[in-house]
Amino acid sequence: MFAICKKELRQFFSSLTGYIAIIIFLLLSGLFLFIFPDTNLFDGGYATLDVFFEMAPWILLLLIPAISMRSFSDEFKSGTYEILATRPLSKWQIIGGKYIASLIIVVIALLPTGVYVYTIHALSTGGIDSGGIAGSYIGLFFLAAAFTAIGVCCSSFTGNAVVAFLLSAFACFLLYSGFSAVSKIPSLQGGPDYITEMLGIDFHYRSISRGAVDSRDIFYFLSVIGFFLFITYKKLLAR
Repeated sequence: MFAICKKELRQFFSSLTGYIAIIIFLLLSGLFLFIFPDTNLFDGGYATLDVFFEMAPWILLLLIPAISMRSFSDEFKSGTYEILATRPLSKWQIIGGKYIASLIIVVIALLPTGVYVYTIHALSTGGIDSGGIAGSYIGLFFLAAAFTAIGVCCSSFTGNAVVAFLLSAFACFLLYSGFSAVSKIPSLQGGPDYITEMLGIDFHYRSISRGAVDSRDIFYFLSVIGFFLFITYKKLLAR
């Protein structure tokens, strides 16, 4: 599994595409936080990272599919998956190696955002909400882990990387905000709306971001990750 992971990481960073994807994420998040009107913290007058944690899921919704879209699609297109399948590796080891590699790349993209925390701390006169920021980063990690599982899963359905990207981005969008949007339908008000909203990633991400890590939210994210990796496993078995 770790051999697969190392291969994926080496392949990703062997071209400029990997570095460009990470730079674009940092550039966009920096622009929203410090430059764009109505969202930058200087206009708000408060030293807070709320804008970053609100915008980051939408940026990751495009970044992660771009990172994971080649996980299996390129293997299928080039015919190298058949060679990979003949090696003494189980399907779960192959999936795990590719999933962990994609997740490591996402974490690498998130690490430089620690500079934002330092900047907020330097600008603040009354201190920062360390618990809230830590909770938001934990929520962002689990959200990224769920998006990565979705991306790897969608990649196993096609030999075309662009199609895998579109499928993944659409699936991430639906799971992140689709249930929240459906819960606002008037006919669902008064009980079903809350249950429907709980099915979406956004609900649990916001819950963790408040600084209180609830085991129910962790269980939800682990269930989503497990579900999509299991679908990937079944898809590979069918080949």
